[in-house]
Amino acid sequence: MNILIADDERVIREGIKRTIENIYPEYQVYVAARAEDAVKVMEEQHIHIVLTDILMPGMNGLEFMKISKRRYPYVKWVVISAHSEFSYAQEAVRLGAKDYLLKPIGKNKLQEIINNLTEEIQKDSDISRQGERLRASLRFLREGVFQRLASGLDIGNLDIGPFIEDFSNYYLVMVQMDPGDRSVRLEHFIVENVLSELVERHGRGFVVSYDRQSLLGLVTLRENGEIEEFQQEVREHLTHYLKVPFQILHSGLSYDFSTVPQVVKRMREASASQAFELEPLKGSGEKAIDVALHYIKEHYAEDLSLEKMASVVFLNPAYFSQLFKHKTGQGYKEYVTSLRLEQAKLLLLNPKLKLAEIAERVGYQDMRHFTQMFRKRFHLTPTEYRQQENINILLSKGTPPQ
Repeated sequence: MNILIADDERVIREGIKRTIENIYPEYQVYVAARAEDAVKVMEEQHIHIVLTDILMPGMNGLEFMKISKRRYPYVKWVVISAHSEFSYAQEAVRLGAKDYLLKPIGKNKLQEIINNLTEEIQKDSDISRQGERLRASLRFLREGVFQRLASGLDIGNLDIGPFIEDFSNYYLVMVQMDPGDRSVRLEHFIVENVLSELVERHGRGFVVSYDRQSLLGLVTLRENGEIEEFQQEVREHLTHYLKVPFQILHSGLSYDFSTVPQVVKRMREASASQAFELEPLKGSGEKAIDVALHYIKEHYAEDLSLEKMASVVFLNPAYFSQLFKHKTGQGYKEYVTSLRLEQAKLLLLNPKLKLAEIAERVGYQDMRHFTQMFRKRFHLTPTEYRQQENINILLSKGTPPQ
């Protein structure tokens, strides 16, 4: 039995791992701190049970489960959380979770859950599992052949006649991401599952990985189906889930499979000639920046590195920086520095506060660094600014400076 524990709190995931290994020494237990790590484990290992935390950086546990259900229909899911909110539990059950456990998880409860799920897994008939493995093998073979065909590679003597008959007319849909210098394993997984689900919802077809940052869908829409409607629905779903810029292109209605490599090549060329869209700014990305702005105003005295702020709103740091500038017109660091120094100006009007205390209150532990940043922005040191403002106050009251 292979069990995966996905939780960003090291103490929690390692504690659950030790408990399971002590009770079931014959079981193999894997751990992941993020959804991206969990995806990697599930791709490399045959996982039977997943215990996932709700709040994880990058993608929360409920979204991770929702995205993974189609690809891993026989995996048993258990949601763990520090929150007892009914809405979380309700959504977990709706998505097919076998249980919803509150932290800290007792040893007896954990053992009861694992026993029940082990029994349930053993009841799954061998015939069903063999049938699923056969279907999966045929699917991978078909998709592998199409991937080679789309790339213009030789497919040998394989007879694809029946395949062509199944798709007498079709559209090619390409989703391409702009990952920068980061891994997009999680995003690749998301696109594959979202696009596959929507292909099945709107017609029939499948999705293949074209390269590290691109996926290609083959879809035959139902009668009266519109490719623009399909494309828009794909965009809306990916806007919600993806944390990197992306493009969606389609080929138009096609009938001849021999032209697939040329059509894909033209789509790649079209992709290279247009800028990637900041799609998520219209949806979850825009809300994330609003949350970030509110958080910054409440916590500007704390550590507000770009990486930490991006993790607070579950965005990739590079992409968060891009969205932040698009929304505010300022770079993230520039915005935080400006806010802190404007607050410092207000605090300097209070003669009872020492400069070191003011520096600390606005997020600077190093007094020298605070003075340098203040002078760079206002062309005065904090002391000079305080003296100038005190003189202005005295003059406004009609009192000559001493």
